[in-house]
Amino acid sequence: MTLDARERLIVALDLPTVHDAEQMVSRLGESVVFYKIGYQLAFAGGLPFAAGLIAAGKQVFLDLKLHDIGNTVQKGVESVAQIGATFLTVHAFPQTMKAAVEGKKGSKLRILAVTVLTSYDDADLAAAGYDMSVPELAAARAAQARDMGIDGLVCSAEEARKLRDIAGPGMVLVTPGIRPAGAATGDQKRIMTPARAIEAGADYLVVGRPVVEAKDPKAAADNIVAEIEQASGR
Repeated sequence: MTLDARERLIVALDLPTVHDAEQMVSRLGESVVFYKIGYQLAFAGGLPFAAGLIAAGKQVFLDLKLHDIGNTVQKGVESVAQIGATFLTVHAFPQTMKAAVEGKKGSKLRILAVTVLTSYDDADLAAAGYDMSVPELAAARAAQARDMGIDGLVCSAEEARKLRDIAGPGMVLVTPGIRPAGAATGDQKRIMTPARAIEAGADYLVVGRPVVEAKDPKAAADNIVAEIEQASGR
């Protein structure tokens, strides 16, 4: 896969209103070509906004983390595919992944399976009833996703190198929890700098607060792109 450094940065529009998102996109201008829309904005008018971004030539990652009975997931994915988004997330449970693959047929939508949320650590998994570590669960889910024809994985950059070996070159790895040196960690527990994430095998980096809460978001995005370019050689 040959990606320009600017394509590899996905800015998370974790903002409360479409107006706020529009202002942020305007401030970022041509520095950012790929945006992520999650629950907060999606439930505040973000889906029509996403369609507008796509019409304006931007790429959109809808981070909706679908997980339900198979028929519900399939029909939901069919609807998302009509928007023209590039990526859609589902939780990496076998029935959910199978339904999502069926729902995206005939479209350019790519399904990403969420292995283990980056706010989770081993203690969180134990509290949820799992008897395995974060790396073990992420690896098991990655293998299932690969075998079911999922297009890519959402994973911590800490797991990217191992999961790349499992996923092979055909799947994309999208890593949240990216924090430039000196940035606050927030509620993330498994984080990594942009350069280290690229070196670990990540294809796309999701960055939210370090860009959208920066005094100069455009400069912050440009700095991350420069770091990606230096780490990847393009």
